[in-house]
Amino acid sequence: MNAKLLFVHAFSPLHAGTGQGVGVIDLPIAREKATGIPFLPGTTLKGVFRDAATPDSDTAVAKELRKHVFGPDPKTDDPSEHAGSVTFTDARLLLMPIRSLRGVFAWATSPLLLRRLARDAEGNADLPQNIPVPSKDDVCFTSEQNSPLKVDSVNQIILEDLPLHPSADNDAKLWAGWIGGKLFPSQSKPDVEARKDFAERFCVISDDAMSFLLETATEITARIRIEDEKKTVAEGQLWYEEALPTETVLVSRVVWASVKADEKTVFNEVRKIAAKTLQFGGKATVGRGLCRAIPAWEEMP
Repeated sequence: MNAKLLFVHAFSPLHAGTGQGVGVIDLPIAREKATGIPFLPGTTLKGVFRDAATPDSDTAVAKELRKHVFGPDPKTDDPSEHAGSVTFTDARLLLMPIRSLRGVFAWATSPLLLRRLARDAEGNADLPQNIPVPSKDDVCFTSEQNSPLKVDSVNQIILEDLPLHPSADNDAKLWAGWIGGKLFPSQSKPDVEARKDFAERFCVISDDAMSFLLETATEITARIRIEDEKKTVAEGQLWYEEALPTETVLVSRVVWASVKADEKTVFNEVRKIAAKTLQFGGKATVGRGLCRAIPAWEEMP
């Protein structure tokens, strides 16, 4: 089994929902049961990639390629004929954009999220070896000594309402460079500038601090439905939706799982589809879920 990393970078709020909620939030996002960490289901990823692979023309060759890579079409084929050749794991949270008192926002992660990434990325020769672990919940590791997120008057980084003491850390710098290189891989001027900006905003906080922010820093939107004639809110039509904010980064593993299509065909097809802007999750008609999928591998010759 061969697996490669696929990053998902949200261009708009991302709502991968679980249906009706039982708390204050009517439509919450999907979270892992044990950890409460948000994720994007692998079934969503595969469905979106499959739909995006729909051939522009109805040629038999294009249809057969899609069938071999993603499996038979349940509308026209027998689903039991054979499985698809590609598997997508759940895309797990890696970076959460957190509002900052200075510097607009930070890309925050934690030791647990980095350990998961390191486990999934095993085999990457350039992977940083050490996980930065803040000693206290009020400590924040940055990759830059003079972080633009730091409030100089109090020597703190304030994320949401959480004051943190910044400390430049070499391991955090290595991780910022590695992740930034995967998210913005080209040598074009926009990607070079994006890597620099990413490194300046990157920070590692404790797992407990991250757990707190995952409960308090998601995007909550009040939605209503207006009665056409009265132009007022329809009775019972006020609800609250939760979403991961714009700039959230998640990571999945793309697995070559079958010999129906060879490894080169599978990974090159996923790379080709990933060149498009894709829509994940619900609420597509109000602009939710527009994302950039970034394969962490080169095209196979």
